[in-house]
Amino acid sequence: MTTHQQPGLRHLTYDQLVASSAEHDCPGVGAGHVCVKIAAVADLPTIFGAFHVVGFWNDRDGKEHVAIVKGDPFGKSDVPVRLHSECLTGDALGSLRCDCRDQLAASLSAIGREETGMVLYLRQEGRGIGLLNKLRAYGLQDQGLDTVDANVALGFRDDERDYSVAAHMLALLQVKSIKLMTNNPRKVAGLRELGVEVSGRIPLVIPANEHNRSYLETKALRSGHLIDVAGREHLLEQIDRPVVEGMDPDAVEAIEMLDREEHAA
Repeated sequence: MTTHQQPGLRHLTYDQLVASSAEHDCPGVGAGHVCVKIAAVADLPTIFGAFHVVGFWNDRDGKEHVAIVKGDPFGKSDVPVRLHSECLTGDALGSLRCDCRDQLAASLSAIGREETGMVLYLRQEGRGIGLLNKLRAYGLQDQGLDTVDANVALGFRDDERDYSVAAHMLALLQVKSIKLMTNNPRKVAGLRELGVEVSGRIPLVIPANEHNRSYLETKALRSGHLIDVAGREHLLEQIDRPVVEGMDPDAVEAIEMLDREEHAA
Protein backbone atom coordinates (compact mmCIF):
# COMPACT_ATOMS: atom_id res chain seq x y z
CA MET A 1 0.00 0.00 0.00
CA THR A 2 1.30 3.42 -0.84
CA THR A 3 2.02 5.69 2.11
CA HIS A 4 1.87 8.84 0.01
CA GLN A 5 -0.65 11.27 1.47
CA GLN A 6 -1.64 14.37 -0.48
CA PRO A 7 -2.61 17.75 1.02
CA GLY A 8 -6.37 17.88 1.29
CA LEU A 9 -7.57 14.29 1.64
CA ARG A 10 -5.59 13.96 4.88
CA HIS A 11 -7.60 11.29 6.66
CA LEU A 12 -6.79 8.49 4.27
CA THR A 13 -4.12 7.55 1.77
CA TYR A 14 -5.28 7.06 -1.80
CA ASP A 15 -5.26 3.29 -1.43
CA GLN A 16 -7.11 3.45 1.87
CA LEU A 17 -9.81 5.68 0.42
CA VAL A 18 -10.48 3.26 -2.41
CA ALA A 19 -10.12 0.16 -0.21
CA SER A 20 -12.57 1.54 2.35
CA SER A 21 -15.22 1.64 -0.36
CA ALA A 22 -14.38 -1.66 -2.08
CA GLU A 23 -16.54 -3.75 0.23
CA HIS A 24 -19.19 -1.09 0.64
CA ASP A 25 -22.70 -2.42 0.28
CA CYS A 26 -25.88 -0.69 1.37
CA PRO A 27 -29.63 -0.64 0.68
CA GLY A 28 -29.02 2.32 -1.62
CA VAL A 29 -30.24 5.89 -1.89
CA GLY A 30 -33.44 7.20 -3.43
CA ALA A 31 -36.30 5.45 -5.18
CA GLY A 32 -33.84 3.50 -7.34
CA HIS A 33 -31.83 2.31 -4.30
CA VAL A 34 -28.57 3.45 -5.89
CA CYS A 35 -25.36 2.20 -4.26
CA VAL A 36 -22.16 4.06 -5.11
CA LYS A 37 -18.53 3.10 -4.56
CA ILE A 38 -15.26 5.01 -4.79
CA ALA A 39 -13.16 3.40 -7.52
CA ALA A 40 -10.13 5.67 -7.95
CA VAL A 41 -8.45 8.80 -6.57
CA ALA A 42 -5.71 10.94 -8.12
CA ASP A 43 -4.19 14.41 -8.18
CA LEU A 44 -5.71 16.80 -10.70
CA PRO A 45 -3.72 19.98 -11.30
CA THR A 46 -5.83 22.37 -13.41
CA ILE A 47 -5.85 25.94 -14.66
CA PHE A 48 -8.30 26.62 -11.81
CA GLY A 49 -6.05 25.26 -9.08
CA ALA A 50 -4.90 21.98 -7.55
CA PHE A 51 -7.62 19.41 -6.94
CA HIS A 52 -8.08 15.72 -6.30
CA VAL A 53 -10.34 13.77 -8.62
CA VAL A 54 -12.34 10.98 -7.01
CA GLY A 55 -13.92 8.46 -9.37
CA PHE A 56 -17.20 6.76 -8.48
CA TRP A 57 -19.07 3.77 -9.89
CA ASN A 58 -22.73 3.04 -9.22
CA ASP A 59 -24.79 -0.15 -9.43
CA ARG A 60 -27.76 1.50 -11.13
CA ASP A 61 -26.45 2.02 -14.65
CA GLY A 62 -22.70 1.50 -14.38
CA LYS A 63 -21.99 5.12 -15.28
CA GLU A 64 -18.81 6.67 -13.92
CA HIS A 65 -19.05 9.98 -12.06
CA VAL A 66 -16.33 12.11 -10.48
CA ALA A 67 -15.90 14.53 -7.61
CA ILE A 68 -13.36 17.27 -8.26
CA VAL A 69 -12.30 18.04 -4.71
CA LYS A 70 -10.42 20.99 -3.22
CA GLY A 71 -8.95 20.53 0.23
CA ASP A 72 -10.32 18.17 2.86
CA PRO A 73 -14.14 17.87 2.97
CA PHE A 74 -14.27 15.00 5.47
CA GLY A 75 -16.52 15.82 8.39
CA LYS A 76 -16.91 19.43 7.26
CA SER A 77 -20.04 21.57 7.29
CA ASP A 78 -21.14 24.24 4.81
CA VAL A 79 -18.90 22.82 2.08
CA PRO A 80 -19.34 24.70 -1.24
CA VAL A 81 -20.59 22.16 -3.78
CA ARG A 82 -21.59 22.39 -7.41
CA LEU A 83 -23.59 19.61 -9.10
CA HIS A 84 -22.69 19.79 -12.77
CA SER A 85 -24.41 17.55 -15.30
CA GLU A 86 -22.29 16.40 -18.22
CA CYS A 87 -22.67 18.46 -21.41
CA LEU A 88 -20.50 17.28 -24.29
CA THR A 89 -21.53 20.09 -26.61
CA GLY A 90 -20.94 22.79 -24.02
CA ASP A 91 -18.18 21.46 -21.76
CA ALA A 92 -15.98 19.96 -24.48
CA LEU A 93 -17.02 21.68 -27.71
CA GLY A 94 -17.73 25.17 -26.44
CA SER A 95 -21.33 25.37 -27.65
CA LEU A 96 -22.95 28.77 -27.20
CA ARG A 97 -26.45 27.27 -27.07
CA CYS A 98 -26.17 26.78 -23.30
CA ASP A 99 -24.22 28.17 -20.34
CA CYS A 100 -22.82 24.81 -19.21
CA ARG A 101 -19.14 25.37 -19.99
CA ASP A 102 -19.15 28.82 -18.42
CA GLN A 103 -20.88 27.48 -15.30
CA LEU A 104 -18.35 24.65 -15.02
CA ALA A 105 -15.41 27.03 -15.37
CA ALA A 106 -16.90 29.56 -12.95
CA SER A 107 -17.62 26.92 -10.31
CA LEU A 108 -14.14 25.37 -10.54
CA SER A 109 -12.58 28.82 -10.38
CA ALA A 110 -14.64 29.80 -7.33
CA ILE A 111 -14.04 26.52 -5.48
CA GLY A 112 -10.34 26.67 -6.40
CA ARG A 113 -10.14 29.82 -4.26
CA GLU A 114 -11.79 28.14 -1.27
CA GLU A 115 -10.11 26.14 1.48
CA THR A 116 -12.34 23.21 0.61
CA GLY A 117 -15.17 22.47 -1.82
CA MET A 118 -16.05 20.26 -4.75
CA VAL A 119 -17.70 19.91 -8.11
CA LEU A 120 -19.66 16.69 -8.62
CA TYR A 121 -19.51 15.96 -12.36
CA LEU A 122 -22.52 13.78 -13.08
CA ARG A 123 -23.09 11.72 -16.22
CA GLN A 124 -26.57 13.10 -16.88
CA GLU A 125 -26.24 14.46 -20.40
CA GLY A 126 -29.11 16.61 -21.63
CA ARG A 127 -30.75 16.92 -18.20
CA GLY A 128 -30.91 13.16 -18.07
CA ILE A 129 -32.26 12.35 -21.56
CA GLY A 130 -28.89 11.40 -23.08
CA LEU A 131 -26.76 12.84 -25.85
CA LEU A 132 -28.72 11.62 -28.89
CA ASN A 133 -32.02 12.76 -27.47
CA LYS A 134 -30.47 16.11 -26.60
CA LEU A 135 -29.41 16.51 -30.22
CA ARG A 136 -32.93 15.58 -31.31
CA ALA A 137 -34.23 18.26 -28.94
CA TYR A 138 -31.81 20.76 -30.50
CA GLY A 139 -33.34 19.97 -33.88
CA LEU A 140 -36.82 20.71 -32.51
CA GLN A 141 -35.53 23.93 -30.98
CA ASP A 142 -34.18 24.93 -34.39
CA GLN A 143 -37.79 24.59 -35.58
CA GLY A 144 -39.06 26.97 -32.90
CA LEU A 145 -39.74 24.93 -29.75
CA ASP A 146 -38.19 25.99 -26.47
CA THR A 147 -36.16 23.55 -24.37
CA VAL A 148 -39.12 22.44 -22.26
CA ASP A 149 -41.49 21.83 -25.18
CA ALA A 150 -38.75 20.04 -27.14
CA ASN A 151 -38.23 17.58 -24.28
CA VAL A 152 -41.97 17.04 -23.92
CA ALA A 153 -42.32 16.45 -27.67
CA LEU A 154 -39.77 13.65 -27.34
CA GLY A 155 -41.73 12.06 -24.49
CA PHE A 156 -39.66 13.39 -21.57
CA ARG A 157 -40.23 15.77 -18.70
CA ASP A 158 -38.37 19.08 -18.89
CA ASP A 159 -35.80 17.68 -16.44
CA GLU A 160 -35.16 13.93 -16.05
CA ARG A 161 -32.19 14.21 -13.73
CA ASP A 162 -31.91 12.22 -10.51
CA TYR A 163 -29.60 13.20 -7.66
CA SER A 164 -29.38 9.88 -5.81
CA VAL A 165 -25.83 9.29 -7.03
CA ALA A 166 -24.79 12.78 -5.92
CA ALA A 167 -26.29 12.28 -2.47
CA HIS A 168 -24.39 9.01 -2.03
CA MET A 169 -21.15 10.57 -3.28
CA LEU A 170 -21.44 13.27 -0.62
CA ALA A 171 -22.13 10.62 2.03
CA LEU A 172 -19.05 8.59 1.08
CA LEU A 173 -16.95 11.76 1.32
CA GLN A 174 -18.46 12.28 4.80
CA VAL A 175 -19.66 15.81 4.09
CA LYS A 176 -21.95 17.00 6.89
CA SER A 177 -23.67 19.87 5.07
CA ILE A 178 -23.25 21.82 1.85
CA LYS A 179 -23.77 25.25 0.39
CA LEU A 180 -25.09 24.39 -3.04
CA MET A 181 -23.83 26.44 -5.97
CA THR A 182 -26.95 26.66 -8.14
CA ASN A 183 -29.75 28.83 -9.50
CA ASN A 184 -32.12 25.86 -9.54
CA PRO A 185 -34.42 25.42 -6.49
CA ARG A 186 -35.27 21.90 -7.62
CA LYS A 187 -31.66 20.82 -7.04
CA VAL A 188 -31.90 22.09 -3.47
CA ALA A 189 -35.24 20.34 -2.94
CA GLY A 190 -34.06 17.13 -4.63
CA LEU A 191 -30.97 16.79 -2.45
CA ARG A 192 -32.90 17.55 0.72
CA GLU A 193 -35.43 14.85 -0.13
CA LEU A 194 -32.48 12.44 -0.28
CA GLY A 195 -31.25 13.43 3.16
CA VAL A 196 -28.52 15.93 2.21
CA GLU A 197 -28.34 18.93 4.53
CA VAL A 198 -28.27 21.99 2.27
CA SER A 199 -27.36 24.87 4.57
CA GLY A 200 -27.35 27.56 1.89
CA ARG A 201 -27.35 28.47 -1.78
CA ILE A 202 -24.58 30.18 -3.75
CA PRO A 203 -25.83 31.81 -7.00
CA LEU A 204 -24.02 30.94 -10.22
CA VAL A 205 -25.33 33.34 -12.85
CA ILE A 206 -23.75 33.54 -16.32
CA PRO A 207 -24.55 36.48 -18.62
CA ALA A 208 -26.54 35.57 -21.71
CA ASN A 209 -25.21 35.63 -25.26
CA GLU A 210 -27.16 35.95 -28.48
CA HIS A 211 -27.32 32.17 -28.89
CA ASN A 212 -28.46 31.14 -25.41
CA ARG A 213 -30.70 34.03 -24.39
CA SER A 214 -33.87 32.08 -25.18
CA TYR A 215 -32.47 29.05 -23.33
CA LEU A 216 -31.88 31.14 -20.19
CA GLU A 217 -35.29 32.78 -20.49
CA THR A 218 -36.89 29.34 -20.55
CA LYS A 219 -34.84 28.30 -17.50
CA ALA A 220 -36.23 31.28 -15.59
CA LEU A 221 -39.78 31.48 -16.88
CA ARG A 222 -40.67 27.79 -17.18
CA SER A 223 -38.20 25.84 -15.05
CA GLY A 224 -38.05 28.23 -12.10
CA HIS A 225 -34.34 29.05 -12.08
CA LEU A 226 -33.53 32.08 -9.95
CA ILE A 227 -32.28 34.31 -12.76
CA ASP A 228 -34.05 36.99 -14.72
CA VAL A 229 -34.21 37.15 -18.49
CA ALA A 230 -31.12 39.37 -18.59
CA GLY A 231 -29.10 36.69 -16.83
CA ARG A 232 -28.91 38.51 -13.50
CA GLU A 233 -29.61 36.77 -10.22
CA HIS A 234 -33.04 37.09 -8.65
CA LEU A 235 -32.11 38.44 -5.23
CA LEU A 236 -33.65 36.54 -2.35
CA GLU A 237 -35.31 39.68 -0.97
CA GLN A 238 -37.14 40.37 -4.24
CA ILE A 239 -40.85 39.62 -4.26
CA ASP A 240 -40.97 39.04 -8.01
CA ARG A 241 -40.11 35.35 -7.86
CA PRO A 242 -40.21 33.86 -11.35
CA VAL A 243 -43.42 31.88 -10.83
CA VAL A 244 -45.42 32.26 -14.02
CA GLU A 245 -48.18 30.54 -15.94
CA GLY A 246 -46.95 27.38 -17.64
CA MET A 247 -44.19 26.67 -15.13
CA ASP A 248 -43.69 23.06 -14.06
CA PRO A 249 -45.51 22.41 -10.73
CA ASP A 250 -42.36 20.93 -9.17
CA ALA A 251 -40.47 24.13 -9.98
CA VAL A 252 -43.21 26.25 -8.41
CA GLU A 253 -43.20 24.11 -5.26
CA ALA A 254 -39.39 24.31 -4.98
CA ILE A 255 -39.46 28.11 -5.25
CA GLU A 256 -42.29 28.41 -2.72
CA MET A 257 -40.37 26.17 -0.33
CA LEU A 258 -37.37 28.52 -0.50
CA ASP A 259 -39.70 31.46 0.12
CA ARG A 260 -41.14 29.81 3.22
CA GLU A 261 -37.67 29.10 4.61
CA GLU A 262 -36.52 32.67 4.06
CA HIS A 263 -39.58 34.12 5.75
CA ALA A 264 -39.13 31.76 8.71
CA ALA A 265 -35.45 32.68 9.09
